[in-house]
Amino acid sequence: MRLGLALGYWGRGPSADHVPLAQEAERLGYHSVWTAESWGSDAFTPLTWIAAQTSRIRLGTAVAQMAARSPTTTAMQALTLDHLSGGRMMLGLGLSGPQVVEGWYGRPFPKSPLTATREYVDVVRQVLRREGPVELDGRFHSHPYRGADGTGLGKALKSITHPLRAELPVLLGAEGPKNIAQTTRIADGWLPLYWSPTRPQAYEASLTDLRDGFLIAPMARAHVCDDLTEGLLPVKAMLGFYIGGMGHAARNFHADLMARMGFEEEARRVQELFLAGRREEAVLAVPDAFADEISLVGPRERIAERLELWRKGPVTDLLVLSPDPHTLRVLAELNS
Repeated sequence: MRLGLALGYWGRGPSADHVPLAQEAERLGYHSVWTAESWGSDAFTPLTWIAAQTSRIRLGTAVAQMAARSPTTTAMQALTLDHLSGGRMMLGLGLSGPQVVEGWYGRPFPKSPLTATREYVDVVRQVLRREGPVELDGRFHSHPYRGADGTGLGKALKSITHPLRAELPVLLGAEGPKNIAQTTRIADGWLPLYWSPTRPQAYEASLTDLRDGFLIAPMARAHVCDDLTEGLLPVKAMLGFYIGGMGHAARNFHADLMARMGFEEEARRVQELFLAGRREEAVLAVPDAFADEISLVGPRERIAERLELWRKGPVTDLLVLSPDPHTLRVLAELNS
């Protein structure tokens, strides 16, 4: 199991520690560093900044949101950064949810998310392989565009720039069982939002017949500390926001995932409190057991024991979310 550094997205402004953390992770032998986006900073610009100040560590988006760019635009950014970094790019994509797609990007959330994802990946692959002009008679991503509101003058085009790697890795962030199953067929890897090494059955049905080399790269917040309760608070705060606020009361993919992982009653309670404006109560209502399962928190000895559980399962890359260089060093030592 390889280690990656997950930096996430910016808050109020740029994070001054992201480049030093990426450089330290590279020095420690981490395989990859990953950036993200929500509705503020984008994923590709910080990753390019990091690429210019590192030399070996792989560069991933976890995730770049599909609604933010047409698939050809995403492929252009990926192939450009792959060239500039000497072949270090890993493209992680995610569909996001209706709240963000419609509220931030101002476009309809696809009524058939699996089809939209499949078409998006198809177009990206066509650009990167450059075997011919990009052509797809798609429901969501037609190339050339042939809609009734078009001019009819669109021409199928092939990238002017020759991609450095035709098979640049494409990973997908997927949560629903059908979406995960499709990911194993059309992508090179999967970016789980929550992974519990003690509950492999939560995803078992979707992960049958994995092909050789398929990547499973979950993100886990990590913190070496003496006080477990205090150390879990940032995990619970993150879960409270995602379970309670990242979605509508009737359609929240994160809450649904927590429910499928065995915490249905607790997920609905967190959601209820958060949507009622009782955010502190929502965070406290997140079960310690769930927060603990999906993270690596506590003294070094405890983390060493729990890390073994992660290593025994199908996870190929553990993406560590931690702003603490000491924690990064401890994990590197324990995973060596």
